[in-house]
Parts: sequence; structure tokens; C-alpha cells
Amino acid sequence: MNKSLPTFARPEGGALTAEMLAAYEDAGVIILTDFVSADACAALRQRTLELIDDFDPSTVDTVFSTQTDEHQADEYFIGSGDKIRFFLEDGAVDDTGQLRAAKEDCLNKIGHAMHDLDPVFDAFSRTPELANAARSIGFKDPAIIQSMYIFKSPRIGGEVVCHQDSAYIYTEPESCVGFWFALEDATIDNGCMHFIPGGHESPLRKRNHRYADGSILDEVLDETPFPMHLRQPAEAPAGSLVIFDGRAPHMSGPNRSEKSRHAYTLHVIDRSCHYPADNWLQRGDDLPLRGFDN
Repeated sequence: MNKSLPTFARPEGGALTAEMLAAYEDAGVIILTDFVSADACAALRQRTLELIDDFDPSTVDTVFSTQTDEHQADEYFIGSGDKIRFFLEDGAVDDTGQLRAAKEDCLNKIGHAMHDLDPVFDAFSRTPELANAARSIGFKDPAIIQSMYIFKSPRIGGEVVCHQDSAYIYTEPESCVGFWFALEDATIDNGCMHFIPGGHESPLRKRNHRYADGSILDEVLDETPFPMHLRQPAEAPAGSLVIFDGRAPHMSGPNRSEKSRHAYTLHVIDRSCHYPADNWLQRGDDLPLRGFDN
């Protein structure tokens, strides 16, 4: 039976109600509309433009693509777990090495520690409402391990193939949860996410490993194909928060529209769980993990 994606208005104080929690546990994903204000979304977009103003694209040639995974061989990407770095969209650079459009329209994403290194992103990422939401879904000692600003730019925003985030942000036992904020309206036309409701109950398909020589490779754990015919669009108006389990299969199509689909994502793990040293994303001792309250 094809399950729909549960959608609710933001709960008072941020904590999921019993009805919301049951829907989330059943589908592995929940959409909470109006979780953050239009002003908060605008402030994050404005701060991102300021960061881009200081970014020199001639110093970076790392393309982020889930179709080729070429970024996994690039030290600029591998070492970004405790930094703010910029990743280009596939096709953003022409044959002469020049950007095809304005800088902000040629980026795939910025990652992966804005929530710790930039005060505007820090404030957006750590609110009482978000802390309450995390605790209500079962976190005992939540910590934000990763942040990403995703552009999905007009006409060039690339496809993201179906995957499970716990393959890349793995803990023992698994605890990864995504908190995805729509900073602009996310629609089918501009490449909104799609989820397979209930897919979080299926096996983890692969595990991503970082080896001593710096290489990053995938270990296949289960070859069962994702049931793509069951996928459902997660259309989300600006200000919405999409919470999804680390095993929830999700994807997004390319953006061939004239409208961007900016979003901001946090990945949260529980510090009571073991975070392996061979996960690709690692942080230096000078940037310890922080939760929502510290």
C-alpha cells in the first residue's frame, strides 16, 4: 500500500504531538509547515549571499554530484567536515573554465560546518523549538554533525539520486536524522525532494567508508533496489521543516525551472552512539560536537 507523506502545521513549542510522532514513525518522514518565519529564511539567504561575495571561484573546482561521486576523490571535499567550503554544480563551468552564470547560480551547496563557524547559521540552527523537536522524536543527547546550504539553482540544479543518509553519517546504533528547511518554496517543478514512505524500515543499502589513504568508497550491504514506484513528492512551502529518518530513502530531480529551491539541512546524531573513525565526515579536536543548547 502506498503511504502518503504526513504534513502538519508547526506544533506549539516545536515538540511533535503524539499524533505527529506516530505519523513520523510510520512514514519515516514528516513535513511541518511554518516552522520558521519568512524573516528567518530571508536572513539565512542574505548571509549566504555575503559568504558568496567573499568566495573566489577561481580557487575551487570541486563539483558535487551524486551521479558521479567525483567529489569523494577530492581533498577539498574530504576535509570539509569542520570548515565552510563551496561546491560547484555539474555543468556550471564552460569549456574555457569560466562560470556560466552568477556565482550563486553555479553552486551546488556550501558545507559542512556553518552551524558552528558562522554566527547567523549558528543562531538559525539552535533554537528551543528545534531542540524540542529533536527530543520529541527520541534523541537523548543530540549533536549537530553537519550542515549544508543547498541551492538547486534555476536550470542547472542537479539531480540527487535515491539514497539513505545513514550510509554516510553512520553511528552504532544508527541515530542520524535529517532536519531540512525550505528557505524557498520547494515544488515538483523546481526539484523538491521525494521520499518512499515507510522505506526507513527496509535495510541500509550501503555504508560509506573513509580509508587511511584518504580514499572514500562504498560498501554494498544490501542489493535490493529501492521501490521507486512508491516515491512521493515532499512539496514544502518556504518556512517548512522536513524531518526524516537516516534510513529514509529520498531523492530529488533536476531543477529545469526558472525558480531556485534554496534549502538548509542539518544532520543530527546522538552522542550516546558510537561515531566510527572511518566515516567520511570528521572534525578536528578544536571543533567538538555541540548540541542545540550548547
